[in-house]
Amino acid sequence: MRKIEFITSDIYLYHIYNRGVDKRNIFLENDDYVRFIHDLFEFNDTKPAKEFSRAKNTIVNQDKRKLKVEILAFCLMPNHFHLLLKQKEDRGIKEFMHKIGTGYTMYFNRKNKRSGVLFQGRFKAKLIDNEPYFKYMPHYIHANALDLFKFDWREQGVKNTKQALKFLEKYRWSSCPDYLGKANFRSVISRNFINSTWKSSEYYRQDIVEYLRNRDMWEAQPPTYLG
Repeated sequence: MRKIEFITSDIYLYHIYNRGVDKRNIFLENDDYVRFIHDLFEFNDTKPAKEFSRAKNTIVNQDKRKLKVEILAFCLMPNHFHLLLKQKEDRGIKEFMHKIGTGYTMYFNRKNKRSGVLFQGRFKAKLIDNEPYFKYMPHYIHANALDLFKFDWREQGVKNTKQALKFLEKYRWSSCPDYLGKANFRSVISRNFINSTWKSSEYYRQDIVEYLRNRDMWEAQPPTYLG
């Protein structure tokens, strides 16, 4: 069972993650990724859902919203996802993730003519409550996409950071392109918090390259839940 209290505060962030049951893929094609990102926007509001323009990959009719959470970073992989969240109202994370889990599972099951659970139990959550972990987590989340670029990069390291960065810039199912200055799904994320730390996309670019070059140093004492 998850033993964590979600606190509504500007100084507490949460790493949220989950994978498919039996490690199965939860995203089978591009439309699935788009739908999940659509849900990240749609369910992060106490008001009725907004219309979504799939053709333009943007949310339309964006009235002022009352957010349940701030989505600071995300990365979707074929069989799992990572989110970095800040809670904006009491029970905001629990309610938001319940809607995500229920809504996406219903969509996936209906589309693929299946039934039953899709995710591996309740979503996992860890508190990020200090600056070193905060600066580490966006890079850790975004770098997950490199598993699709070079499967053994964690063991062998990244030999060509230029190529790796180019891959991360073009990987659509992540907030990394937005932080690197490439418009992707900016309607979904709240960039002010992270931008206040890295100031600009160029600073973020330099820092993630440093992370890729010296990942062993960054992860010398990683939180035990990472993996």
